[in-house]
Amino acid sequence: MQLTTKGRYAVTAMLDLASNETGKPTTLDIISQRQNISLSYLEQLFSKLRRANLVKSVRGPGGGYFLDAKAKDINLAQIIEAVDENIDLRRCKGFRGCNKGRQCVSHQLWCEVSQQIRTFLHDKTLQMVIDNYEIKGIK
Repeated sequence: MQLTTKGRYAVTAMLDLASNETGKPTTLDIISQRQNISLSYLEQLFSKLRRANLVKSVRGPGGGYFLDAKAKDINLAQIIEAVDENIDLRRCKGFRGCNKGRQCVSHQLWCEVSQQIRTFLHDKTLQMVIDNYEIKGIK
């Protein structure tokens, strides 16, 4: 697995949204400026995040986005999977394309590493990342 900018930016934007909640919707333009992510790219990501029920949108003047659940209830794996990232280190995506129809010698290793990554991302919530960031005095 190579986590592409799509997954990294989705997590970054969701962390921005979660850590800057004011009770008012946050516009993608604000997130774009704070995180230096293209507005058009954020629009694509938030469309997918909305379909996955991770954010909700408010239309019209004063509109923008809210988290659709508490930050403590949204894990990083949900975000990454919502934007169509695949958490799988195998190149073959199953035995058929692996080694002339046979499982390669490293197949099981990459399956296990992929599962560890999925578990790690599933166990980390937005709130945990924000709390860790604040504890280290970075904010």
